[in-house]
Amino acid sequence: MGKKIIMLIKKFVFAFLLLYGLNLCTTSLNVLIPINVFTLGTVTFLGVPGLVSLIVMFFITK
Repeated sequence: MGKKIIMLIKKFVFAFLLLYGLNLCTTSLNVLIPINVFTLGTVTFLGVPGLVSLIVMFFITK
């Protein structure tokens, strides 16, 4: 049980760092993915494909 919680926290921190790094790299392109519960949850549970889907959703809704 404890290992699962630690693994989930690691994924959560990795998702935060991934979103933050993406926002740092794409500020000159005016692409900003907000860091909130929805985006962190998506990237935490889906990983990089979740991040790609958020980027696609950003361009579709714009």
